[in-house]
Amino acid sequence: MTVTPSRMIPLGTKAPSFSLRDTLSGKNLTLNQLRSDRATVIMFLCNHCPFVKHIWPEILNVAHQYIPEGISFIAINSNDAETYSEDSPHNMKKIAEDLKFPFPYLYDDTQEVARAYGAECTPDFFVYDRNLACVYRGRFDDSRPNNHTPITGKDLKTALDCILKGESVPQNQKPSTGCNIKWKREH
Repeated sequence: MTVTPSRMIPLGTKAPSFSLRDTLSGKNLTLNQLRSDRATVIMFLCNHCPFVKHIWPEILNVAHQYIPEGISFIAINSNDAETYSEDSPHNMKKIAEDLKFPFPYLYDDTQEVARAYGAECTPDFFVYDRNLACVYRGRFDDSRPNNHTPITGKDLKTALDCILKGESVPQNQKPSTGCNIKWKREH
């Protein structure tokens, strides 16, 4: 496991369009189908990363709290499933069903979406406003496996609360830290 920080793309960057297979429904879904007119949270996650496993329950709590407020959540796994079979679409569907995801869990087989978004690690969080401009990128909170800090989702929730109140999201944002995205080897 290589511990990697997120890239911290420039605020205001437009969300790249995509069409990816949802492992739950088996359908290809697009950003335009999934986006919200309030805010859209795009989360680069995977099944095997201990940093993601550490926060799964609270990610679900945050999604359940903010989806009724009109915020859309989208999970994307871009890991190379040939090398990391735990991150295969079949296993993605299984974990999404077991944990009862209230959002789609998309598989980025070509890894083009992760590259377009500038995702570097799992977990990596991006929040886009109603115009699909990035207003937040970075960490969920300051909890990490074995650091004994409570998992709260406070960094992400602060951004979402500001959007719901019509306020500017604070620009002092901290990068996420997690496992590097498992890139496919060039042939």
